[in-house]
Amino acid sequence: MTRDVRVGRIERTTKETSVLVEIDLDGTGRTDIATGVGFYDHMLDQLGRHGLFDLTVKTDGDLHIDSHHTIEDTALALGAAFRQALGDKVGIYRFGNCTVPLDESLAQVTVDLSGRPYLVHTEPENMAPMIGEYDTTMTRHILESFVAQAQVALHVHVPYGRNAHHIVECQFKALARALRYASERDPRAAGILPSTKGAL
Repeated sequence: MTRDVRVGRIERTTKETSVLVEIDLDGTGRTDIATGVGFYDHMLDQLGRHGLFDLTVKTDGDLHIDSHHTIEDTALALGAAFRQALGDKVGIYRFGNCTVPLDESLAQVTVDLSGRPYLVHTEPENMAPMIGEYDTTMTRHILESFVAQAQVALHVHVPYGRNAHHIVECQFKALARALRYASERDPRAAGILPSTKGAL
């Protein structure tokens, strides 16, 4: 039976990081984000606000080395929390897509909450390597980590863009909306699992 409350809570601790993620799929976009990486906080805030997910993320990582472990482990915990919140997936739309422009940049995101992790990701080459302390090569790794734990198929395509900030941000905004649409309950499919296999 579908749960009335769709929330996920993951605590993940290693020698490199300590991460807490809480997500409510049926929220209003309230966020409380603190990873120690300013631009990453900004992107996770976009995810919560545009997905209408209530999202709390608290990460204490080894930033004295660099931001890699902090960003990666946060994405892993986020994916696990999202999967937990989905529960049995009964009555959801399952598929979602969104195209988001941000000035000169455009992101197209399509997701299938399939139970099978797969990522296709393309973005313009020769982007600026850093946005503040955020390594722009980490965007793909964030998506890889999220997909692995959320167990979703995700296609993210940025056909054009010049400004690195815009290129990354429109991806997170489009991802938020695609996840929102896919995870929302379909009033015409109450009690129905959206799969001919009988499992997701």
